[in-house]
Amino acid sequence: MRKVVKFGGSSLANAAQFKKVGEIIRADQTRRYVVPSAPGKRHINDTKVTDMLYHCYELAEKGKKFLPLLNEIKARYEEIIDGLQLELSLDKEFEVIAEQFLKKAGRDYAASRGEYLNGIVMSSYLGITFIDAAEVIFFDKQGNLDLTRTEDVLAKRLENANRAVIPGFYGMGADGKIHTFSRGGSDITGSIVAKAAKADMYENWTDVSGFLIADPRIIHNPQPIETITYRELRELSYMGATVLHEDAIFPVRKDGIPINIRNTNAPQDPGTMIVESTCRQSKYTITGIAGKKGFASVHIEKEMMNAEIGFGRKVLQIFEDNEIPFEHMPSSIDTMTVLVDQSVFEEKEQAVISGIQRAVQPDHIQLESDFALLAVVGRGMARARGTAGRIFSALAHANVNVKMIDLGSSELNIIIGVKNEEFETAIQAIYDIFVKTQI
Repeated sequence: MRKVVKFGGSSLANAAQFKKVGEIIRADQTRRYVVPSAPGKRHINDTKVTDMLYHCYELAEKGKKFLPLLNEIKARYEEIIDGLQLELSLDKEFEVIAEQFLKKAGRDYAASRGEYLNGIVMSSYLGITFIDAAEVIFFDKQGNLDLTRTEDVLAKRLENANRAVIPGFYGMGADGKIHTFSRGGSDITGSIVAKAAKADMYENWTDVSGFLIADPRIIHNPQPIETITYRELRELSYMGATVLHEDAIFPVRKDGIPINIRNTNAPQDPGTMIVESTCRQSKYTITGIAGKKGFASVHIEKEMMNAEIGFGRKVLQIFEDNEIPFEHMPSSIDTMTVLVDQSVFEEKEQAVISGIQRAVQPDHIQLESDFALLAVVGRGMARARGTAGRIFSALAHANVNVKMIDLGSSELNIIIGVKNEEFETAIQAIYDIFVKTQI
């Protein structure tokens, strides 16, 4: 068995955190490939090393003094090295970084140095091979990951390295320059390494014990999610839940490699397992609740619209022409409602209204703003009778007015529309009826 383990910035912020990571890796010999992020914040008022590198490069790019800040960054690493009692010097690496900054090597190069340097420290601390991500991860001319080439080169390198550290977040562009992932970089690198290594598990270590059923900023101490499918994860992520970036899921999902979200500060916690499918039943009917504020609805009425061929296409064409994506589109025999991002729609609302008037000659168009959408997601809802009724009952009891409901055909999720000001109350009510009453 082999595992790939990725550690986030908070897990590697200082020497004490490094030691925790070292204990985790050494406790399981199947944890063979390590993907580190750059050092994160050591305390609430601290600055991430990546942000320091961005600022440092901006100073260099403008011809201003940048060495004092670069020396501060160097001191961060030296503090970690000293705390780990390593015989390691990064002097040469920082000399190269200073030279490249003067040559204006680019923001991606600057940002990537945080992971690169942390990878060197990690490999020294663990006493295992260091593989520079720029040598094994590649991007095409459009800046997209070249997964075929990456997997081929990376797999061959890993065959010759029983244990290795591969820094996250960056690779080599088609132009021969360092290129970074746009979002969730280290998570994506971990997934790529897991696929190339044919790993049995991808462990993603962070500062929380897995995903939570609801946002802890709204729900006090929400229950964790033990197991979640990729489909459920996608639904929750789409509705704003802070979960793994989709690009970090694709490589391992394709090969059926499960992801385990774990807590560096509480390694005894099982965390959340992310899987393709499972026969395990969730402890609760729902798996999670997520949502977003800031939507507007365009409600279109026309008698016998259901008999008018092409009606829906013509309406959506107006939104497309104005470059406005739609979120949901509930409809009935004589009505059709299109929900869109309010901030995008407001600038073009009159163009959309006039376009719809010309295209389909509706009887009436009504706009409503300040909508919030909630997604109640769970594979258990398909087998549980009365789920929608329980939701309506809970919301009615909390005096929340339901403006819209959209039940997916898969019965995996229910989308509910409420006013922005009732968003938090609605989430609390749904959590209470499905989770709190079951604890």
